[in-house]
Amino acid sequence: MADISVAGLAKHYDATDGSTVIAMTDVSLTVASGEFVAVVGASGCGKSTLLRILAGFERASAGTVLVGGVAVAGPSSDRGVVFQDYGLFPWLTTRENVAFGPRQRGVDRKAAAALSERFLHTVGLAMVADKYPGELSGGMQQRVAIARVLANNPALLLMDEPFGALDALTRSDLQIELRRIHRQTQTTVLFVTHSIEEAIFLADRVVVMTGGAAHGVPGHIRAIVPVHLPAERDVNSHEFNEIKREISAMVHEGVDYV
Repeated sequence: MADISVAGLAKHYDATDGSTVIAMTDVSLTVASGEFVAVVGASGCGKSTLLRILAGFERASAGTVLVGGVAVAGPSSDRGVVFQDYGLFPWLTTRENVAFGPRQRGVDRKAAAALSERFLHTVGLAMVADKYPGELSGGMQQRVAIARVLANNPALLLMDEPFGALDALTRSDLQIELRRIHRQTQTTVLFVTHSIEEAIFLADRVVVMTGGAAHGVPGHIRAIVPVHLPAERDVNSHEFNEIKREISAMVHEGVDYV
């Protein structure tokens, strides 16, 4: 597990006309080790940019980014990333996809196979270990993607709209599965989503981002909302929907719809 410390983060881009676009500015955030934090906001507010900077895929224009007390300088196996696109190797079996990361890190074949078996059990897919990605449903493929990241024993799990392309029922099932996996592994999670309901269902706290270049102001953190709800959450409860309304009002402030 690892904590996150982001202070004064900014991201600038050079536009084609030579001007500078300030996509995100003055973003500061701390996430405790083992915490599950979701990030929501309208398109273009900077939530995925924040995740990519934490992953080491992009460099910040200003500010500091620490994971486990160490400055982020590039990608690392300590920071596992799960995207909406499953990114599985179609020529490898489910078992081989999950073992791929450990093998690349020098883990011997027997130990990598054991890790693969363990995390396929964790995500409930031991029965399809010898099937190829093309033989699996979208929900199963995303579970394999999660198992593949967990097999690398990351201190931080970064998830960018991982369930966005799935049907509603599969998405709901995977949300429940992810909550169970988080309780079991206690891995620190930063989860980016457009779904306010999903964020509240999963997270200990919800970071609300607003603004963005398309909205005329740089992306920034509007508020951080604690989710004081039981571990088993009812999306139809009054308390759940009070939080949902609070966050929704902030997300939609100043957003123009054409």
